[in-house]
Amino acid sequence: MLGIGKKFPQFNLKAVTTTDPKTAFINIDNHAYEGKWLVVFSYPKDFTFVCPTEIKGFGDLNKDFQDRDTQVLTFSTDSEFVHLAWKQNHKDLTNLPFPMLADIKRELSLSLGILDEDEGVAQRATYIVDPGGVIRYVSVNDMNVGRNPKEVLRVLDALQTEELCPCNWNKGEDTIKV
Repeated sequence: MLGIGKKFPQFNLKAVTTTDPKTAFINIDNHAYEGKWLVVFSYPKDFTFVCPTEIKGFGDLNKDFQDRDTQVLTFSTDSEFVHLAWKQNHKDLTNLPFPMLADIKRELSLSLGILDEDEGVAQRATYIVDPGGVIRYVSVNDMNVGRNPKEVLRVLDALQTEELCPCNWNKGEDTIKV
């Protein structure tokens, strides 16, 4: 798995951004959000049970991520057409405020080292990438266990201080002075 300090892989993927088939599809690549922090999270499959709870959780915090000059992106190995159908038919995804990327060729999943060998889908991974394209945080959850978007936001806050942050540190608290 690609880890801390490594460059996030190059990608160019179809994305779904709306529920209208006429305007839903765009291409997104590494250069689309240059100069911004990225939170990129993968999930195993559309039309499942744990995945929409996580996607909604990140969607609920999207304004908080935007306030930190951070773009959220999510992806699975499903096609853009499956993403669109899911977005159109799941009440928690209809107004999703960030793109859903289609890694149908599994190139991004393979580059990141998160393609599950048994299932052939992306594992439940989360990356925080700095404006220079360097991975600063990575975590992977079991397929059956959803992640905590508030924790990802907390870690982003800590990384953006560029200081030493103690266990359970939260934005606004003192950092460690050496």
